[in-house]
Amino acid sequence: MINVYVDDLRDCPEGFQVARTYEAAIELIKDNEVDILTLDHDLGEDAEGNELKNGYDLVKYICENGLRANKIYLHTDNPVGRKNMYETLLAAQRRGFIDSDIEIYHYSITVNKYSGK
Repeated sequence: MINVYVDDLRDCPEGFQVARTYEAAIELIKDNEVDILTLDHDLGEDAEGNELKNGYDLVKYICENGLRANKIYLHTDNPVGRKNMYETLLAAQRRGFIDSDIEIYHYSITVNKYSGK
């Protein structure tokens, strides 16, 4: 079982595997049993300045495909993104799209740290 930290910039906390992109996150979640999943909303831009798929896109993918982690935390500093991800996860639980025993938290379990490395 692994812990997954989805963030394009911040340092990956000890005990987590980092996914810097939407695609990398999906790969880790699909290929492993995940205990803790912690999500950022904004996952950067491409070379032309277009926003890449973000944490909300990942939440929608998780809900549409019935993926799971035992616990999901939202460590984003984006308040609108946090609310959208949180409310979507809760609604998906109520509707049976994701397991009802997944623990969902609207706050971080880790310290957000950026060293630039």
